Amino acid sequence: MDLPRFLDETGGVLALVSLTATVVWGLIAAGHPVLTPRARLLAQAVHRATAVAALGFLLAHVAVKVAAAHAPALAALVPFASGARGPGVLLGLGSLAAYLMVTAVATGVLRGAFAGRGHTARRWRSLHACAYGAWCAAVLHGLNAGRPAAAWVTACYALSLSAVAAALLFRLLRARGALPALLRRRPAGAHAAGRAGKEPPARPLPSAPSAPTGGPADGRQIARAGSVPAPADSAPGRRT
Repeated sequence: MDLPRFLDETGGVLALVSLTATVVWGLIAAGHPVLTPRARLLAQAVHRATAVAALGFLLAHVAVKVAAAHAPALAALVPFASGARGPGVLLGLGSLAAYLMVTAVATGVLRGAFAGRGHTARRWRSLHACAYGAWCAAVLHGLNAGRPAAAWVTACYALSLSAVAAALLFRLLRARGALPALLRRRPAGAHAAGRAGKEPPARPLPSAPSAPTGGPADGRQIARAGSVPAPADSAPGRRT
């Protein structure tokens, strides 16, 4: 099988699977109270990598379909340009999913420009949430557009639906505080171990002065220590 035919038959499925992985790993990375910092960084890296893969498969899928005259170029570029009924709706959902996916990926790349700026950060979340709309539109487009789906394609769609549903359930349970405390909090020993490597050792407390043992030197030490002097009648060498 040559590459154009392979992309024609599987490009859309690979784009949907990659987009599903992007959504799932994005939901996992957002559960930072549960994940350790290292695990969260790993989840974010996988989230970005699958997003790039989804965008690449999407561009290949659109290019092959237009080149093979399976879809008009205008319908691929303008959502619902082929009409709002029948096949035109399915093509429109596909092009709409493409634009929503590009918006989500672009906002992910520009995240640093929006982070920590109040209303701007909320707008970024709203734009980045276009990934959910892109996934829904892509599922509807893939299940109904084109030739009847093969068994392995149907299995991929079923796994995609199950994965997103499980990730959403996990996110909702964490948001409502329904997860066990052991999953939402790090062990106390981990915090103690982390502090042990960062905090300097405690300085020893100064020891109390030892008690005098007698003699002139000891008397001078008592005087320097602020002790009460002896009465004048008991001073040595004084006549009574």
